[in-house]
Amino acid sequence: MTALCMGLGGVVWALLPLGQFTLAWEHTIEKIRWEEDYRVTAAGLVLGEARVKGSGAGMEIPNDAMWREGFWSYRRTLPPLQPLRLARTPEAGDYELCFEQACHPLSAWLGSPRADSPQLELWSCAASVPTPVKR
Repeated sequence: MTALCMGLGGVVWALLPLGQFTLAWEHTIEKIRWEEDYRVTAAGLVLGEARVKGSGAGMEIPNDAMWREGFWSYRRTLPPLQPLRLARTPEAGDYELCFEQACHPLSAWLGSPRADSPQLELWSCAASVPTPVKR
C-alpha cells in the first residue's frame, strides 16, 4: 500500500495513508487560489487536474483551460514527481492538503512554516502496516 510522505532528504516527518489528494495554496501577490490534484502511486505523485481562480503576475492561464465551477481547469502531462518540492515560508502562508472532502493546512502535521527551514518534499512511500500479533 502506498502513502504520502512529507519531509526532506528522505527523512519522513509525517506519513498519511492517502491514495489521492489536492494540494492548494494562495498566490502570494495576487491572493488567488490554486489547486492541483495528485494520485499517489508507487512511481511517484501523478498530477491530474489543476485549477486556478484567475490570472495575474506570473499566472498565465493555459490556452486549453476551461472555466468550470469558478475555476479555470486544465491538465498537464508530467512524469510522476518523486519528490514534489515545495517552499513554505511565514510570508507566503501555508499550503493546504485536501482529502476526504476536507482541507487542512500542512502545519497540522508539520508545524508552522519557518523562514530558517522553508524546504519541504512530498513523495509516495510504502505505508507500514503493522503485522498482527498472534496470541
